[in-house]
Amino acid sequence: MSARVVVVEDEAAMADVLRDNLEAEGYRVTIAPDGPSGEAAWAAGADLVVLDVMLPGVDGFSLCERRRAAGDATPVLFLSARGEPEDRVRGLRAGGDDYLAKPFHLPEFLLRVDALLRRRTWGAAAPPVEELRFAGHTVDLRSWTATLADGRREALGVREVGILRLLAERSGQVVGRDDILDAVWGDDAFPSSRTIDNVVLRLRRLFEPDPSAPVHIHTVWGVGYRFTLDPEADHEETR
Repeated sequence: MSARVVVVEDEAAMADVLRDNLEAEGYRVTIAPDGPSGEAAWAAGADLVVLDVMLPGVDGFSLCERRRAAGDATPVLFLSARGEPEDRVRGLRAGGDDYLAKPFHLPEFLLRVDALLRRRTWGAAAPPVEELRFAGHTVDLRSWTATLADGRREALGVREVGILRLLAERSGQVVGRDDILDAVWGDDAFPSSRTIDNVVLRLRRLFEPDPSAPVHIHTVWGVGYRFTLDPEADHEETR
């Protein structure tokens, strides 16, 4: 059965656009125009909640906090015209899983919906990695921020977080390029292998002592990448 998505959005035109595009992707969609009706629709059962922040009755942050306090772990994608870093962090702290600022591109929105639903499936087998610590670095994968070993704070992008999370959850294993494309970019985007390399390059520049000789994020030639939490002798052909 297709996934049920509850969209809590008070702008009728926006709600209609989201409904049409989600239904075109095969999802079952329920629209709620305010906080109270959104809470009722959410509680009735959902695989994903798309939640506007500014809502009549109850704002999105408060609504998410209430559902989380009740033990509801349904994935939440916040939508908001407020796109400052502190707003995104507040949404993640309220229990959201992702945050998308308006205006946004519909392909990106659909990609994020797909990624959250995929992650929900993975979560049935193992809890997702939310914080990563290695080599003096601390990476908060919920707020997309990293505190580096030298004390600097860096914001991470959605692709960087996606790749780092995937590699960390399979630490010590080789993750193929196709798996990375499927999990991080989804079915509606077709990046080149060079695109993945560029994202990995930035991760190495942030976290590796020497990006030209990485000890954490290895390339396994012809296959993909492997993450090593505690570096040790590696006899494979890696870089």
